[in-house]
Amino acid sequence: MSETLQERIGDALARVVNPRTGADVVASEMVRDIATTTSGKVRLTVLLAPNDPATLVREVRQAVEDVSGVTEVRVDVKDPAELAGRSAGGQHAPSPQAMPQRTLPVMNTAPAAAPRPSAPTPVAYPSLGRIIAVSSGKGGVGKSTVATNLAIALAATGARVGIMDADVYGPNVPRMMGVNAPPPVVNQKMIPLQAHGVKIISLGFLIDRDQPAIWRGPIVMKIVTQFLRDVAWGELDYFLVDMPPGTGDAQLSLVQATNVHGALIVTTPQDVATGDALRGAKMFQRVNVPVLGIVENMSWFECPHCGKPTAIFGSAGGKRLADELELPLLGEIPLYPPVLEGGDRGVPIVVAEPDSPAGRALRSLADRVVAALGAAASP
Repeated sequence: MSETLQERIGDALARVVNPRTGADVVASEMVRDIATTTSGKVRLTVLLAPNDPATLVREVRQAVEDVSGVTEVRVDVKDPAELAGRSAGGQHAPSPQAMPQRTLPVMNTAPAAAPRPSAPTPVAYPSLGRIIAVSSGKGGVGKSTVATNLAIALAATGARVGIMDADVYGPNVPRMMGVNAPPPVVNQKMIPLQAHGVKIISLGFLIDRDQPAIWRGPIVMKIVTQFLRDVAWGELDYFLVDMPPGTGDAQLSLVQATNVHGALIVTTPQDVATGDALRGAKMFQRVNVPVLGIVENMSWFECPHCGKPTAIFGSAGGKRLADELELPLLGEIPLYPPVLEGGDRGVPIVVAEPDSPAGRALRSLADRVVAALGAAASP
């Protein structure tokens, strides 16, 4: 009698071994809630502890995808501590055959079963060079556009540059850099993809395009830490981290995981944006990360016909913010439609049109960031 699809999946997963424990993911009950459809769609949950390698998720997905009869695979990642907390609160674990009701971990309202552990001590990663967080107070101000173009502009000077997409809720760096594929794994290390002379790692390489990241702090901390520790970055001069908007788990995770040499705050001239950016800058200052300066994006729009600049989003907001914080205004990037088009096509403006007004502004920003890093390092 031939094996069922569930049995074939179980056999395949039994060959995936967790190097931390030496046990396969089935025997150690790391894989739960395997559900299948008659058309070959598979959905399952992986319980990933903080000290388990993140590469196990990709290995599980690959093992299931290789099973005959499987047409689609969806993997949900959960923290075992969350399930333990639910059990302590009196909730029953789901049946192994039941389809999970939520795709990813969400905030648990049950009381914690144990005291929250103390914040970890930051680890130095000297091979990464100067670590720069590119952050913003709110979304939609062009933070990822600035981060990707800045990385390429630095690489164009001959520097060795890496960029880590830590925006776990909206990982846009793969699209903007024109690369999107599962990173290969060699000796338990992920190999970063490369584009435009920059090494890149992103959560977008590892999850489905439509998979929402409804993740609590511990999982965000785990992703940030493993992108620092378990990626074969080699020797770098500059390591840029594209942060999600705001002052949440990803920002705190980064400064707790390693020593950040400086932060850039991206805003638009609009008062709503600069007000949020102020809070973002204060957060980095509070955790003793030097804020290198302010970058004002979408500063003005230059009419392609008459050349007259128009301040669509207001004017001088970045300068006012920089003055309030007693920081330099490192760049004013004009609103230029090819910047948006290049980001969608994976050809950033410093590659597509380096001598355009936006391209020149971003290349100038790279020079000023290098100078600001030197100033921040001076006693």
